[in-house]
Amino acid sequence: MPLIVILDDQETNRRIFERLASSVEDGIAIRIFGDPTVALRAFEEGVVPDLIVTDYKMPVMDGEGFIRALRALPGFSEIPVMVITVYEERSFRMRALEAGATDFLQSPVDHQEFVVRARNLLKMRKQQQLLENRAEDLAKELATSEQSREAALRDSSERLAQVIDTVPAMVSASDCNNRILFANAFVGTFFGCDPAELVGKTGDLLVDAEQAGPNRTLDRKVIRGGEALKSFERTLTDAKGEKRVLLTTKSPLRDGNEAIVGVLTSALDITERKRAEEHLLHAARHDELTDLPNRNYLYDRLRREVARARRGDRSFALHFIDVDEFKSINDLLGHDAGDAFLREAARRLSAIVGPGDMLARLGADEFAILQILNQPGDAAGDLAQRIIDELGVPFSHLDRQASCGASVGVTFYPIDGTDVTQLVKNADLAVQQAKNGGGNQFRLYDANMTDRIRNNAFLDGELRTAIDQQQFVLHYQPQISATTGEMVGAEALLRWMHPERGMVAPGEFLLRAEENGLIVPINEWVLHEACREAKTWQRLGLGHLRIGVNLSPVQFRRVNVAALVVRALDASGLDPHCLDIEITENIVMEDTDAVVSSLKHIAELGVGISVDDFGTGYSSLNYIKQFPIDRIKIDQCFIRNMVADPSDHTIVRTVAHLGHSLGLTVVAEGVETEEQANLLKADGCDVMQGYLYGRPMPASDLIALALPGGRLERIA
Repeated sequence: MPLIVILDDQETNRRIFERLASSVEDGIAIRIFGDPTVALRAFEEGVVPDLIVTDYKMPVMDGEGFIRALRALPGFSEIPVMVITVYEERSFRMRALEAGATDFLQSPVDHQEFVVRARNLLKMRKQQQLLENRAEDLAKELATSEQSREAALRDSSERLAQVIDTVPAMVSASDCNNRILFANAFVGTFFGCDPAELVGKTGDLLVDAEQAGPNRTLDRKVIRGGEALKSFERTLTDAKGEKRVLLTTKSPLRDGNEAIVGVLTSALDITERKRAEEHLLHAARHDELTDLPNRNYLYDRLRREVARARRGDRSFALHFIDVDEFKSINDLLGHDAGDAFLREAARRLSAIVGPGDMLARLGADEFAILQILNQPGDAAGDLAQRIIDELGVPFSHLDRQASCGASVGVTFYPIDGTDVTQLVKNADLAVQQAKNGGGNQFRLYDANMTDRIRNNAFLDGELRTAIDQQQFVLHYQPQISATTGEMVGAEALLRWMHPERGMVAPGEFLLRAEENGLIVPINEWVLHEACREAKTWQRLGLGHLRIGVNLSPVQFRRVNVAALVVRALDASGLDPHCLDIEITENIVMEDTDAVVSSLKHIAELGVGISVDDFGTGYSSLNYIKQFPIDRIKIDQCFIRNMVADPSDHTIVRTVAHLGHSLGLTVVAEGVETEEQANLLKADGCDVMQGYLYGRPMPASDLIALALPGGRLERIA
């Protein structure tokens, strides 16, 4: 009954390996130890296992020390030992093998692979015992009768030859002059010849031509040292021309007087096991979808590249690549199309990396390239731009097209960092900067990025606190009729009443709020608060003043804006005609179905829609006329210099005339002087807004301004 010994200091692991070992074959006996010293003591007292399964990392004695102590015990030099560990480093495996381990498995263990390998090792152990038992039997037979010694020797030799011929391993013997003394049937099958014909010929025939010299060297080492060599792997070519991997051992061959007369060589074919190992290693280090190296493989290469670069002047760049808007491909075309895009992205990127570079997929829509450089600088920038260009080419799937941009972050060794952790962090910071800048671009890491990221993280926390504690307030800037001089509405403008810094202008936090998405809850509060305040004005008898509320492009991408407007109107009771939603030109130009649907729904409610900062973006009136736009607001950059700069004045006059031709109300922003106001009235602008009529002010000040006796009434 075969005995398997399991050694592991973890109870859970012992139970798992016990269950797996019991399924190797019928009739298995299992003994379990949690302490290497206890196991060794049991061996010394007579427990002889057929297979030992041991953990590498144990508190009392690690796997390497246990194996060395085991091999030192009499009769334990050939017992198979399977080492299991979570460590991926090759050094652990090599130390275990050098100590005398027979096999090595990575944890978590593949159950099927464990059973197959354990079964093979038990089979090999049985073959070893068979040979040992046969040898013992032959020795006993030789001792029974000195008179029939020669006949018994001849008979036993034939029997031994028959036994050796049945062993599924190559077994051969060579003398001290490298002449073949014996070769079993497996040798003949492997090389496609009659093993008897090999006797007397050179041992060089038993290895590939390029291995003849090293093989003779190993034989001489065995003959001179008088000790067996540790098992080693080598590759031989069989009769079919196929490369096979064999686990080889070499031991001294002695005569009846214990004198060394040659070398006994045995080799077990482990090709299938090696292929399984290579397959598992490949699967562990490569991405399943694209077959590119994965994150772990990249980091391992980075560590090796850093070590290599430290020994010379070699440098490299690390590119982190984040596909922009990849989610839209999954949403619009489905996950099959998303997978196809990632495979196509991998193909395109593979085509542009250099022969010594490494392309990896980090996960989801993220890739990385390790680029070897002769000198840092332009080459990395050129590659980063090529990455963006390649991924920007439209992608086709089932007769449908989609395209994505790419954000790329680049860091250099050794300029930006000299260890893997720092380089990875730098590349990640750089790619985030590229995305925050709008995407479809690359950024080279610089030291200031770390400070910006830290400041952004601090600001993010303060903004969340501001939302939770309602630290935001609204100020209102009056909008004046150019014809009557009366207040016709106001624009709601956000301010942050910071508990320590006081009033914070929107320029210090709005951009970051858009980048991190907090603009969504902030704008929702602004819309509700502005509608509530406008309804209050009506109750105070100020008439149906229009309230203008700015909405961010992020709002349109993330929420149903039309539904948000409906909720704000319902909560406040405000007449929809008194609400004006102000959007920027880039929202209109996106032309997505969701944006078009939202704008039309908002217009159907009776809510006005204005295009803010008109003239600074796309400025396509022909395009805007397709949307339910009521008003355009000429950006103040043109108003500011229109008196002194005829070109700006011409732009203002042209926009006003074109706006009127499309039936739009024209609003002039940033009016600061009477001269500007007079020109704007002459040019046909309908509504004025600017410091000439009032700075942004609290609601109470606006109410006082609009009540009878206020300054605006005198302007009228």
